[in-house]
Amino acid sequence: MPLTMNREVFITCAVTGSGGTQDRSPHVPRSPRQIAESAIAAAKAGAAVVHCHVRDPETGKPSRKLEYYREVTERIRDSDTDVVLNLTAGMGGDIYFESTEEMVAGPRSDMAGAEERVAHVVECRPEICTLDCGTMNFNEADYVMVNTPGMLRDMARRMTAAGVRIEIEAFDTGHLWLAKELVREGVIPEPVLVQLCMGVPWGAPDDLNTFMAMVNNVPAGWHWSAFSLGRNEMAYAAAATLAGGNVRVGLEDNLWLEKGVLATNAQLVERAATIVENMGARVITPAEVRARLKLEKRAPVAK
Repeated sequence: MPLTMNREVFITCAVTGSGGTQDRSPHVPRSPRQIAESAIAAAKAGAAVVHCHVRDPETGKPSRKLEYYREVTERIRDSDTDVVLNLTAGMGGDIYFESTEEMVAGPRSDMAGAEERVAHVVECRPEICTLDCGTMNFNEADYVMVNTPGMLRDMARRMTAAGVRIEIEAFDTGHLWLAKELVREGVIPEPVLVQLCMGVPWGAPDDLNTFMAMVNNVPAGWHWSAFSLGRNEMAYAAAATLAGGNVRVGLEDNLWLEKGVLATNAQLVERAATIVENMGARVITPAEVRARLKLEKRAPVAK
């Protein structure tokens, strides 16, 4: 399909992620309070959407504890800053093989059923949650992210029943192929939202030829964003806008503002917004994102 530059762009900030970055920068938020405060600062800097994982407040290691998600959600909703909340549902499908001699899941593995994997989504009811649309090897030697078609169908039905918009996470063209099937089956309802995840070993590399192959596999009428990791994060803010998409930045994907300078989430959002605006596009608001994606704004929890 012919591509047209997007003139009205929304920015997503991926606030903390689940990678082992907690000891590499003091700006990576750990506690629910820190995560919420960093998300609110990113929203004030121009992010219409904040994508949140949670971590153990003491160690910084990734967590699936419902109480942490609940606190992050309540703190963001109780703030005076409007932003669309996007919670991950990517945890709970992790296998670590400790030896190539015996392919047995080791103690670091974390495998959960569909109900458990989406329990925080069902309770917290964010406006958006993610669905990693495929199984893949990651950079670590013997780690596999597991998302079978049956598991994805089950999770997607539970997300939709909770009134949450699904953001498909696509790490390769095959993930888009599966996503199209889930949409065709009605498991993922319209309007469809997809995040193109570029440069994540060993998914789609972030060269422009591969990126355009991903973009060209997104059906007309779908809404999409894209990101890349590390030093290519800001280049992809420009590339995604130029190719007709939206933008994701944040400490989940990149720790640096420039060489030798560690970033905050707000600084990364500000840099991305400057790039988008200097290209002649406009950064749109949370209210405009809700209208585009048919989202229901959630009220603060009654005390």
